[in-house]
Amino acid sequence: MAINFTDILGSFLLSIIPIMVAIDAPGVLPIYIGMTEGMERDERKRIAFQSVFTAFLIATAFIFLGRAVFNTLGIEVEDFMIGGGILLLIISIADIVRLEDRWAKVPPTLGVVPLGTPLLAGPATLTTTLMLVGNYGYLPVILSLILNLILAWIIFNRAEIIIRLIGINGARAFAKIASLLLAAIAVKFIRMGIFKIMG
Repeated sequence: MAINFTDILGSFLLSIIPIMVAIDAPGVLPIYIGMTEGMERDERKRIAFQSVFTAFLIATAFIFLGRAVFNTLGIEVEDFMIGGGILLLIISIADIVRLEDRWAKVPPTLGVVPLGTPLLAGPATLTTTLMLVGNYGYLPVILSLILNLILAWIIFNRAEIIIRLIGINGARAFAKIASLLLAAIAVKFIRMGIFKIMG
């Protein structure tokens, strides 16, 4: 069977924007800056790569296995949204409460949780990719996912420019705002999950 590259290109272009909106790298950037403030440049780059790579692995696995796993375990997408929201809320509250301790101890899994998941590869990203696969097929959606995650990696790697502009005190203030923003995102996930169940 011949591959129709025109159809693949069209599906690829139609998949880019929804995935870009779902990943929302610019929206995650304040949280990334807040959590990596005070780190060495190489450490920030490592965390940026770790977060993007984690998001890619999780989203790709979910594309192929998501429906099967959910059906086997009897899990709905709404349950996933609420669970991810609760996890984010706990992380954000812990951040706000022990903000000063955070600079001394940075968890080695920061790029995995919460940056890789559930922020980059969160309920919105996973649900969006799963729905797009049903419409456009695997190849265009995976290519769109890869492109968007490369863009996210570029945005994170330019974060040091923002840090230089706002300074250390600005970054610390930014971190407090970022923790509150993280809590708001968590509440949004929980709210969306509950509304979908009720609706």
